[in-house]
Amino acid sequence: MHADLSRSTFRPERHYSAVIAQQGRVQIDADANEQTAIQLHQSRALTADLIGQHGGPRNAAGFRIEYVGGKHDIDTLHIHGGRYYVDGILCDAFRPAPGTPVPDEDAEDSAEQDTAQPPTHWTYWDQPDGYRDPEKPGDRLPSPAANPFLVYLLVWERSVTAAEDPALREVALGAAMPDTAARAKVVWQVLPLALDELEIEDADLSKEVVRAAFDKWAKRQSAPSARLAARSERPDHADEDPCLVKPDARYRGPENQLYRVEVHEGGEAKDATFKWSRENGSVVFPVDELDGTWVQLASLGHDDKLDLNVGDRVEFTDTAYASRLEPLPLLRVEELDLPGRRVRLSAEPEQGVGRLPHLHPFLRRWDHHEGPKRRGRSAAPRGGAVPVEEGEWLPLEDGVEVYFAKGGTYRTGDHWIVPARTATGSVEWPVDAARKPLLQAPAGIARHFAPLALVKGESGAVDLRLAFGPLASSIPAADEATLAAEARAREEEIAAESSASGSRSQTTAEAEAALEGDK
Repeated sequence: MHADLSRSTFRPERHYSAVIAQQGRVQIDADANEQTAIQLHQSRALTADLIGQHGGPRNAAGFRIEYVGGKHDIDTLHIHGGRYYVDGILCDAFRPAPGTPVPDEDAEDSAEQDTAQPPTHWTYWDQPDGYRDPEKPGDRLPSPAANPFLVYLLVWERSVTAAEDPALREVALGAAMPDTAARAKVVWQVLPLALDELEIEDADLSKEVVRAAFDKWAKRQSAPSARLAARSERPDHADEDPCLVKPDARYRGPENQLYRVEVHEGGEAKDATFKWSRENGSVVFPVDELDGTWVQLASLGHDDKLDLNVGDRVEFTDTAYASRLEPLPLLRVEELDLPGRRVRLSAEPEQGVGRLPHLHPFLRRWDHHEGPKRRGRSAAPRGGAVPVEEGEWLPLEDGVEVYFAKGGTYRTGDHWIVPARTATGSVEWPVDAARKPLLQAPAGIARHFAPLALVKGESGAVDLRLAFGPLASSIPAADEATLAAEARAREEEIAAESSASGSRSQTTAEAEAALEGDK
């Protein structure tokens, strides 16, 4: 999550069931966020255990796929509404109805209003988080007549701040006030997959064979092989440097930080790059206008630490590219016009990025300027990012170093977070008994997959979804013997109550007679 966090403390292997607030203590964001993570983990694990890897309610299962092609200018898919669960995560495919505007005062005298009903389903091209582009050949659907293909559901989560959703900002706090909480958003995307990727050896395209092949493919996609370790190393010349926070300090930064190391360009190590931020990638600037290499910002940072400077590396992106998980060139800040809130970049951003205001373009600042410096040399950036070098410690800054394990495969968006603390002069990272840093899988992004349909031709699609029925059902009627036994028990109970009532009445009468005799 690209959010302004102190750290992330949730670890499922610790088996914590709740966060317990204590009186008179300082409250920090990590505690509240861990409580949310615990609840999400519990609810999604329970849902997945009950439903399975994926499935939808029998009477309201979403994501029914209908192939529409041949007679249209461009082939598409209809994605019908409903709910579907993937690894316990709820995906909602219902298309909300548009609002009804207030009619004009002279509506009766105006021309006949448009009475066309809006579609009740999504399509492949307008799905809310897909952002498919008909102009990109890679986004077009295959021709099923020549190349049957599978349609699947990709589900993951990303963070959204007020830079992308201005409605999150409380305007009553004033324009100079920072935004408040960020949001985690479930992103679902309906995508095509060529059958060649599934490695089906024979021509058997039955549901069982296709589902089994897809499960194998999904496991390969969802299990990242990249591993990273982090440490804080005390420099050789530390005794000569009087500016260290403490004499034995290894992390030498002046403030607590949450470093984020994120894969930029994926692939094998020789092709992969990464970027890093000391603020968890949370320093963003909404963009009002783009004019060549000049960018008009909606606002500046709230202090020098969260502002832009000449030489900074920035990522010019928008909601569409953030959802597509595609790397964009990291540009360099060449000139600043602070009174005018304008920034000149080293190159014009790519075509199709940040030109549409409703996609909320923004700049995201990263804090590397060059590649890691080692033995008097530094690696040249590639596309503005840092090349991945496996098997050796790479310095970031202020004593913080990272290590990529050999033989990893990298995916754009995967990341690790490294808290650095001035109180200890170190970073918080798992270590073994000998205090050696442990290699860790990425903290995210967790990708989830489910097969939806097999498109063999233009006549339709084979449904690959799974469905479940409700657990509740009518109470079964008891057999006649049970009913007779229950009736006899009720009769005996009534008889016993009547007998007891008669005895009490006789005793009362005798007592009253004895009392009269005494008188």
